[in-house]
Amino acid sequence: MNTFTNFINKLSKGGAFLSGALLVGLVCLILTEIFLRYFFDKSTMIADEYSGYLYLASIFLGLAYTFTQNGHIRINIITSKLGKGTNSIIDMVASIITILVLLFILYRTILFTYDSYELEMLSEAVSETPLYLTQLAMPIGIALFILAVIAFMFKKDEK
Repeated sequence: MNTFTNFINKLSKGGAFLSGALLVGLVCLILTEIFLRYFFDKSTMIADEYSGYLYLASIFLGLAYTFTQNGHIRINIITSKLGKGTNSIIDMVASIITILVLLFILYRTILFTYDSYELEMLSEAVSETPLYLTQLAMPIGIALFILAVIAFMFKKDEK
């Protein structure tokens, strides 16, 4: 089981690395747009559109790593007063509920992306980017998040 959780942690770190790289790309795109507009009175024509795509992808791809680093908000008013055994049970129940919710979100994002692909939807901006390409980060990020929650459950089981 240790191999599984290590693999999931590496996937989460890979998602975080990609997320960071996308944010760097977003900053470069915006700086390029600013530079072109200020000095040459030109525009890339895609900076607004693609900065949104890059931001969306960076959010979704970073979810799993954020979870593994305890970066998501946890409300522990009640659990801070309970024992370790009770906290483990609450963590398991919360993890199961989280997985169920995330499975529903995964299903919906897959449908959303597939519909965009099937209907050959394009962005309404100048680039006419196929929307399914920009939406692929959502199901991938949610799938990584599900795997991170499963790895968390196995870690709790081992303790």
